[in-house]
Amino acid sequence: MEQINVMLEPVRAFLIQTGAFLPRLAIALLVLVAGFLVAKAVRFAVEKGLRAINFHIVTKRAGLDGFLQQGGTHIDTIGVLGVLAYWVVILAALIVAFNGLGLTHVTELLSRVMLFVPQLIVALLVLAFGAYFARFLSNAVATYCKGVGMRDGQALGRIAYYAILAFVVMIALDQMGVGGSIVRDAFLLILGGVVLALALAFGLGGKDWAAAQLERWWPSKDDPRK
Repeated sequence: MEQINVMLEPVRAFLIQTGAFLPRLAIALLVLVAGFLVAKAVRFAVEKGLRAINFHIVTKRAGLDGFLQQGGTHIDTIGVLGVLAYWVVILAALIVAFNGLGLTHVTELLSRVMLFVPQLIVALLVLAFGAYFARFLSNAVATYCKGVGMRDGQALGRIAYYAILAFVVMIALDQMGVGGSIVRDAFLLILGGVVLALALAFGLGGKDWAAAQLERWWPSKDDPRK
């Protein structure tokens, strides 16, 4: 009889562990189902809310929607933000579920992924508003140059657009933690190199060309062609 009890002891321990695990598994499944429903509602609310405040107009004029369509996707920037909000809720539900099951390593991994998604959302918002501002300023520069009689106003507007857009992209990458100081240092080095090259070009034999370009962009009052 004692030998039988010894043989049945592992089975008894397994049944006890199974009985303790099944309620936690049921709670984890309920959390996942509830998280899925909440995620669908959050995605719907985010997309409807952003379209209600006409955020899609900003992303369209900023060029983000066209960029996504050229990449082969059928959703716009608001759709991407809705998907990201959906996955934030799903990841939160998975973290709660796995934490209840005692899977700490999986919970830590999902926590790191979840921390990255809000950073990506903020980076997209920075790109949207930054690209919109860059295009607005580009049009303002071109209009001003045309109004004061400066030539090549469109070229100056494009230069302003790409300069601001490069700065905005750097901010977005820094927000996502991509590159870090390497991206900032590379941007500063490129900017410093361009400024140094222009300074050398204007200082070493480029005075006449610079004067001609300034006269072309902004003719003097006694210019007979004006």
